[in-house]
Amino acid sequence: MPVWEMAGWPQLILLLVAAQRLAELVLARRNTARLLADGAREVGAAHYPLFVALHAGWLALLFVATPADAPVNGWLLALFVALQAGRVWVIATLGRFWTTRIITLPGAPLVQRGPFRWVRHPNYLVVAGELAVLPLVFGEWWIAVLATVLNVPLTLHRIRVEEAALTGRRAITPAGSRAA
Repeated sequence: MPVWEMAGWPQLILLLVAAQRLAELVLARRNTARLLADGAREVGAAHYPLFVALHAGWLALLFVATPADAPVNGWLLALFVALQAGRVWVIATLGRFWTTRIITLPGAPLVQRGPFRWVRHPNYLVVAGELAVLPLVFGEWWIAVLATVLNVPLTLHRIRVEEAALTGRRAITPAGSRAA
């Protein structure tokens, strides 16, 4: 049976998510290169391949494990779309500082606007939601559980590394003045 006959709405949705992630990687690489050229440094590079493997494996597993005729839960799909809005908000708020790696530019202020006003690491909350919700859109609860279980220790480690890298950095308040 040809590949196009094995695909259904789940696979189309997953291909759109994969295209979004690839576009984000292009942006992240561009921002990373620019930051490194400005004197930034990367920390925690050793764990980055584990995140790549988790996210690529999650999407690939969803693509092959989800039947083409699996029902699509519209409410959960709407929740996933809302999570994408959160993702875009984080990326837009960080602007040129957004990357998929931990890149720190000495002297650059911490961002405390947008979602960062309320949550220290909003992107990690969005990602945790995505890893759980998208599989549930197609009824693949076991992939949601597996991805979540694998994501928790990676994210906790990453937050520790990121917090250590950001120690001593000052924040910019929404009005633009420096905070202590």
